[in-house]
Amino acid sequence: MIYTCTITPSIDYTTYLSDFHTGALNRTNEVFYYPGGKGINVSRVLKRLNVDSIALGFVGGFTGTYIEQFLMKEGIDTDFIETDEITRINVKIKAQEETELNGPGPVINTQQQMVLTNKIRTLKKGDWFVLAGSLPESIPQTFFMEIASICNDQNVHFVLDTSGPALKELVLTQPFLIKPNEHELGELFDTIIANKQEACHYAKRLVNQGVQHVIVSMGEEGALLVTKDLVVSAEAPKGKVVNTVGSGDSLISGFIASFTNDKDAEKAFRYGVASGSATAFRSDLCEKSDVESLVEQVLLHPFQEQDVAG
Repeated sequence: MIYTCTITPSIDYTTYLSDFHTGALNRTNEVFYYPGGKGINVSRVLKRLNVDSIALGFVGGFTGTYIEQFLMKEGIDTDFIETDEITRINVKIKAQEETELNGPGPVINTQQQMVLTNKIRTLKKGDWFVLAGSLPESIPQTFFMEIASICNDQNVHFVLDTSGPALKELVLTQPFLIKPNEHELGELFDTIIANKQEACHYAKRLVNQGVQHVIVSMGEEGALLVTKDLVVSAEAPKGKVVNTVGSGDSLISGFIASFTNDKDAEKAFRYGVASGSATAFRSDLCEKSDVESLVEQVLLHPFQEQDVAG
């Protein structure tokens, strides 16, 4: 079974309008209310790719109830932990430029943290655990390290998609897959990554530290997959970008959906890039038909690393 975990989920209030003016009344053309959070996005896309998962995390209040009901209608099983706080609402404004206003995440106390770790202890060999999204600084990093340790001890595929100080610590636990963008990868090594050569160099350093699969997403430049035996560059399909929210989560979903069937990292990488692109070309997350139509347009090339200073 695949388990996704979103520590700080949200309702994403996404609004579209032709022009947005600060300090003035703005009237929207259309609005959508989606359950937000990277792990939740992974579960939603997996379901659209005909792969079941169970969504874990922390929810509370009427917004938390909305998220559970929304996922239930999409056929996604949930096992959320209730909090006393109302789950946050994030505002996404789509105009000439994208503007976001994200609410604060909940305070997760020690007892609630223990409930989550006890759930993870029930996972079995071969299961997947996807820890995705922001990891609040109010939760000690030892908690997330404990999660990684449990996954390793039980031979669970640990997938990590986060950023910041927690990522620096968690990459040392040798996760099965991480998916930083070029900025997040640079932050891990206190540098700025300007191109795929540099991205490849630092991704290889992570692989040498024990990370099994590193996917570096680089926007319009495509993505890189680096493993112990493989370095592949992907050219993303061409199309009109409508919405970038959820593209990286869709990439992870596509990778997992393919890998669980074929155990082929390169094939899974192609399918993941197609999934991420399909979401970017829609107002919501991708559908399987969108992904299937783009798979053959994802061009893969063996990538030869050149010497990079640092």
